[in-house]
This record gives sequence, structure tokens and C-alpha cells, in this order.
Amino acid sequence: MSTKSILKESSIDFLERYLNNASPTGFEAEGQKIWMDYLRPYVDTFITDTYGTAVGVINPEAPYKVIIEGHSDEISWYVNYITDDGLLYVIRNGGSDHQIAPSKRVNIHTKKGIVKGVFGWPAIHTRKADKEESAKLDNIFIDIGCENKTQVLEKGVHVGCVITYPDEFMILNDNKFVCRAIDNRMGGFMIAEVARLLHENKKTLPFGLYITNSVQEEVGLRGAEMITKTIRPNVAIVTDVCHDTTTPMIDKKSQGETKIGAGPVITYAPAVQNNLRELILETAEKNNIPFQRMASSRVTGTDTDAFAYSNGGVASALISLPLRYMHTTVEMVHREDVEHVIALIYHTLLNLENEENFSYFK
Repeated sequence: MSTKSILKESSIDFLERYLNNASPTGFEAEGQKIWMDYLRPYVDTFITDTYGTAVGVINPEAPYKVIIEGHSDEISWYVNYITDDGLLYVIRNGGSDHQIAPSKRVNIHTKKGIVKGVFGWPAIHTRKADKEESAKLDNIFIDIGCENKTQVLEKGVHVGCVITYPDEFMILNDNKFVCRAIDNRMGGFMIAEVARLLHENKKTLPFGLYITNSVQEEVGLRGAEMITKTIRPNVAIVTDVCHDTTTPMIDKKSQGETKIGAGPVITYAPAVQNNLRELILETAEKNNIPFQRMASSRVTGTDTDAFAYSNGGVASALISLPLRYMHTTVEMVHREDVEHVIALIYHTLLNLENEENFSYFK
């Protein structure tokens, strides 16, 4: 299967709709609906849980269970304090970057609908050149054009409202996908494409496949922690993003060297089961899929950790998509990397069916 043929025009249309929709941590439901609608023709049934993790299942009666997983939530802000003058101070919902906030437009999600606002910032003329203050959590604020707190409340804005950026999908130089929330809405997209390819190529697997779009990864892997207890998988292949470390101001000695356009990144870490990782590497080599390697000394910082250490131990591995500018509104990935991650997961699943009694991972 050539990676050139993987992404269809309908795939890109879905990706754009999926990325443009806001799905902040704790409020992923609308994004999950879009994802499930796309996946529906390619699975036998769905599982959802109390907090919104969505799972498309192929061959649900099979006793052996394999998960392929991404997470659906994006970083955001909460309204934390409203001043008498009608300005809003915020706290993080996930790992939101305070340094990119000044002058950004925002959407505040209320029961009355979206309220528009901006992160204000003092004009350059009014700042002291010898003592410029940088953006911090305690000095960034949102202005929604109101003159007092009463007007803010009348718009439906209150403490606890979640705030997202409206930045939308675009393609640069024909092969770079750019948007907020590529971390890790792209993971949900890629596992959905794996399901589509299995369906269109009429592949039958001897195990149950659980295409899992977890919630609340950005606040501690919580969705994966919950859903693994429900599914009780035997194997979990997780896809998330990792850093392109070749852009300015990143130290490769501490961060390693990975680059967009150079292929999926396969992780070495305590949570990664060695035999499963080796099967993935063999699959890449056999199918001429380029790949990179990365080492994580203690934890991967992804849902891999939640699956690996659940249920007495689940054979788990991580296939990452290299990404530039993580946790900003201009996250960037290479189209060929996206296609190669999809191809690598797809072919790994086909290789997995050849492992007699799945003893390879014991």
C-alpha cells in the first residue's frame, strides 16, 4: 500500500472539520460526535464512558483485544476571576502557554453561546523599555468589551467558563498541516484512517480492535486511565505527538533529535513493551516506512503510561508524530509523516495477526 494513496479528499475535509471544532479538556463531546460520525461506517459498534471517551470496535466478540489510541482534548483556559471593570483573569486547563496569549483572540464558551474576547496587553509605547514585564499567568487578562462585571455576567460569562482559541486549519507549502489542537486531534484522525483502510481493503482481524479516542490526556492521562479498565486490552498501540527539535532555541542534547518529514518516531521507555516495539520496527523496515527513534528516561508523558501499567500490565507501545510549536495555535506537522504513521499502525495490525496465540508479547 503506497502512502501516496492514503489520504483522500474526504479525509482532509474530515480533518479540517475535526480540528476547527473546539474540544477543550472536560468538554470534548462535540468533537467526539464529529469523530464518531466519520468512523461509523468502518466499525461494528461503539463504547462510550461517563467522561466522554469514545471507542469504535471491530470484531467485539473476540477474546483478544487490541487498542489503537489517540486523545481528543485540547488545551484551554478557565475564567478564574472577573474584575469590577469587567476584565477576566484565567487559569490553565491543561498546559496552556501564557507567553503566546497577549493579543490573541479567544472564544469563551457559555450556555448562551460563544462570547468573543481578546487577551489584552499594554501598548509598546506605555511600557518601560528598561524594565519590560513579560507575560505571566498573573498578568494576562481577557477583555470582552464590557464596562463592568454586571455586563460580563449578563453575557453568560462566569467563573468556570472554558476559553479556547479560534485559530483554524490551513495548509502551508502543500504538505504542512497547521492548526491549534493538532496535539492530539491528529491522533484521533490517524486511528480513524486506519479503521477506514481496514474496511476498504476488506481486512479481517482475528482479534477485537478498539479504536479509542480518549479524553482528558492533557490533565494527567485520565481518559486512558478510565477506559483501559473498561476494555481490559491485551495490547495498546498509542499515537501522540512529539517535538520537532530542529527549530531554533531547542537543545538537542537534552531533547534528542526528531524532525518533521523524517517519519514516525518510535519510543524507547520503561512503559514500552520491548517485543511490541520490535514488531513495530520490523514492520516499518519491511514496508519501507521511514522512522525515527526517541528515548524517554522515566515516563513517556502520553497515554502509553496509563495503558502499560493498568490491569496487571498491558503490552504497550508509542508511535509519535513529530510536530513543531506544541501547545501554540500554529502547531505544524508534515503530511507525509501523517500518512506514514497511518501506514505503520495499519501494517503492524496486519503483522500482529500472524503472531501465534499472541505469545510474542508475554
